Amino acid sequence: MSVKTSEILNKIPTSGSPELKKLLQEIADDAAKRRQNDKIEHPYRAFELIKKHRLGALRLPVELGGAGATIQEVFDILIQLAEADPDVAHSLRYHFYAVELFLLNKEDERHKLWLQRIAKGDLIGNGFTELNSTNAGLFQFETKLTVDGEGYRLNGTKYFSTGTLFAEWVDIMASDVNGKTVRVLLPTDREGVEIIDDWDGFGQKSTGSGTTKLNNVYVEKSEIFEVPENSTPFNSHLQLFLQAVIAGILQSVVNDASNLIKTRKRTFSFAAAEKPSEDPQLLHVVGDLASRAFAARTIVLEAAKALDKAVQSAKDGIIDYKASHEASLRAAQAKVVIDRLALEAATLLFEVGGASATRRSLQLDRHWRNIRTISSHNPTLYKARAIGDYVVNGNNLPIDQVYF
Repeated sequence: MSVKTSEILNKIPTSGSPELKKLLQEIADDAAKRRQNDKIEHPYRAFELIKKHRLGALRLPVELGGAGATIQEVFDILIQLAEADPDVAHSLRYHFYAVELFLLNKEDERHKLWLQRIAKGDLIGNGFTELNSTNAGLFQFETKLTVDGEGYRLNGTKYFSTGTLFAEWVDIMASDVNGKTVRVLLPTDREGVEIIDDWDGFGQKSTGSGTTKLNNVYVEKSEIFEVPENSTPFNSHLQLFLQAVIAGILQSVVNDASNLIKTRKRTFSFAAAEKPSEDPQLLHVVGDLASRAFAARTIVLEAAKALDKAVQSAKDGIIDYKASHEASLRAAQAKVVIDRLALEAATLLFEVGGASATRRSLQLDRHWRNIRTISSHNPTLYKARAIGDYVVNGNNLPIDQVYF
């Protein structure tokens, strides 16, 4: 069923459009304004704009009310969004992954309903991670469903619920009454759903990545989705998404470095030029930073092609395993390179600004803190080892384990 034209309030901004440029500028301005305050302020205004412009429906086919974008095109926009505000881009991570799950079988009647909600601007947050498992990659959850009449009750606690604070819906991973893993999709305002804003990381502070408590939440049968045992993992989407956010932060580093030099009046006795903007050594640093940003963006978009091929390989909603493995390999390779490029760049930034660049009011340290926080998801050393084992010994990456 197509979304009726009368239900569509705004055209979805696409890459290169004046509408997207305006939207990103409004989000960047809001982020700059919020940074002026000592206390953490969340990007509620940014999410109002995103929902109004239905950016979360980029991937939906045009006939379903979307923009018909490829995954690569979505990631291109995400990089630009992360440049404007990395917290906002990061908070959309699970939403876009959930969209892919629905699109794999868009003829399913329940999936159609969810695609209609997404087309209207609704966003989906996550309730995946639990701290009690010894292996973060295993599908083992203490959050459980119990029978209650014609429906069920859900109890448990989830951590790192990125994006849920800003979403209308939350996708909960849980165990059903038989111990089988299921997805439970609930409205975030359902009685018993408690979203606690307690994320205390030193980076990505405004992603709302706090705790979600499920206190005897009533669940209808229609809100429970089985996880097919024969489904192919598609973890590469979640993985590469983080690298897209880092690529956007890298471009912001370039912008700040350029602005520091342009606005700087003083120089040092050892400087090679009287004006910072003409100093070849400072220009060298900015050139280095700009090249890193270009490389990161290019790597992400190239790796995103493998994600597009993976979803295109799907038959009856099941992705070809080899195609998914290829996408995971490219996402892992992207991480190994981009993490290093970005962390070094966030430090190099201070080479062009002198001691004045360390002023708290500028908050230039936020780039390193944000990159370090994002890159700490699924440590790089594990990725590099798995890639090496594949190249040398032909052993596949462990994509059957879900790294969130």
